Amino acid sequence: MTTASHTNRRLGWVGTGRMGYAMAARLLKSGCNVAVYNRTKSKAEPLKEFGATIVDSPADLADRDIVFTMVSGPDDLIEVATGSNGILSHPKHVPGLIIDCSSVSTEASAAVRAQAAKRGTAMLAAPVSGNTKVVKAGLLSVVASGPETQFKIAEPYLALLGRGVSYVGDGELARIVKICHNILLGVVTQSLAEITVLAEKGGVPRHAFLDFINKSVMGSLFTKYKSPAFVNLDWTPTFTPYLLRKDLDLGLEAGRALGVPQPLTALTREIVQTMIGNGYKECDFGALLELEAKAAGLALKSENMKIDDGLSGNR
Repeated sequence: MTTASHTNRRLGWVGTGRMGYAMAARLLKSGCNVAVYNRTKSKAEPLKEFGATIVDSPADLADRDIVFTMVSGPDDLIEVATGSNGILSHPKHVPGLIIDCSSVSTEASAAVRAQAAKRGTAMLAAPVSGNTKVVKAGLLSVVASGPETQFKIAEPYLALLGRGVSYVGDGELARIVKICHNILLGVVTQSLAEITVLAEKGGVPRHAFLDFINKSVMGSLFTKYKSPAFVNLDWTPTFTPYLLRKDLDLGLEAGRALGVPQPLTALTREIVQTMIGNGYKECDFGALLELEAKAAGLALKSENMKIDDGLSGNR
């Protein structure tokens, strides 16, 4: 349910890939006034069904109160924000606030923030944790950093995207939080793959082993969510090995800059690189399970079972 505070500002949205589309749709379904741009216009067109206005360039969003961006990398963010047809390129208008939900480097984010400030526009870094299924279940989590006064303005809209927003301070602090999160994502998934293969090679069915893990203190929303893919070998992409490698590289770069040793991160990064070298590219990163099984001489077969992902009851 929305209130007047959720609908009294005109929103813009840049980027309708898998995540961007699902997030923009949540705002639209909550009654928000949203204009949308995507480089491939046809990917944004279905949002018209929910009331979206489709525009031809990021510059067409310059008169919006708040503009969200959800793009694939730092170069894309810089282009859509500061390029010749970017959000900040309009000679007369600029949005009051830009909220970037992408996973990008602190350097790229700071560069856009500086350019926005020159035009009198504030910026929040607001990367998210989850995927499209998590978005649809209303369980997306958001971490935000930037001016606190602007965060208060943005908070009602960010809250519509999922189950909560964590404000961690000024500047680019949200970026380091997201990098740390995705390091954990990679390391935990590799660990889960190793122990699942160990259990199965010892004679335990995957579904039975994961059922126990999910009921134990070591279980989590993530292990439960990943269990259907592990049991049924469904690698429909939610987050690709390329994207995981990118984030692990960002984490290692941050570690070098801050003097933090990360031996597990470095090892996981090389395992993901091996995964990509073995042809696992446009699949889900959960296929780390298959790579581990091959290394162990274990031939995996789908168990073809209906497994609760922990999200179904929230959709």
